[in-house]
Amino acid sequence: MSNPVYVAIDVPRLDAAKVLAEKVKGHVGGVKLGLEFFCAHGHHGVMELAHVGLPIFLDLKLHDIPNTVAGAMQAIHVLEPAIVTVHASGGRAMMEDAKAAAGENTKIVAVTMLTSLDENDLSRTGVAGSAHDQVMRLAELAEAAGLDGIVCSGQEVGSVHKQWKNGFFVVPGLRPAGSNVGDQKRVVTPRQARDDGASVLVIGRPISKAEDPLAAARAIEATL
Repeated sequence: MSNPVYVAIDVPRLDAAKVLAEKVKGHVGGVKLGLEFFCAHGHHGVMELAHVGLPIFLDLKLHDIPNTVAGAMQAIHVLEPAIVTVHASGGRAMMEDAKAAAGENTKIVAVTMLTSLDENDLSRTGVAGSAHDQVMRLAELAEAAGLDGIVCSGQEVGSVHKQWKNGFFVVPGLRPAGSNVGDQKRVVTPRQARDDGASVLVIGRPISKAEDPLAAARAIEATL
């Protein structure tokens, strides 16, 4: 992948999403569409963004019983996404069925721990141990289930890469040096994540909310 940056376009207006994607497409490697976009625009919206000519990452974080997740995966075949997310906490059977139902050219990656969470949040949900330990446990489960890779923060990707040499690692919650971290709790710079083994760098607000999104995308690309 020549440019690992996927710009996160989670906006409610389709016209604004298309304008942003067209504006930055020369300096990113793909487009990430999440729940807000998909719930607002569905299949039609994804197809409209596909006209921009960039790979589409559907960040749907599917998490349900295995049969339901497999059915959802089959329902998006027509969209030909490059990447789709499921939750690793859905268990091995769910991840196995998700992978089996996915399109031939679609990578399935498991979300391990949201970058908006920290160890205090884990404890409140009944999960003992550190964020690092939780990510490593779920990465091992995802690999055993036959998935292509995982989603984790930049703070864990180096360790996961050492454990899973040929895995495909998506790192969100990235912030260029000196920028506002917002609601993210476990952040690193795009360059650090890439150096530690990230395959895809998901960057949203530092590009989408910038005064000049094109300049912001170009500046991030230059650091890589």
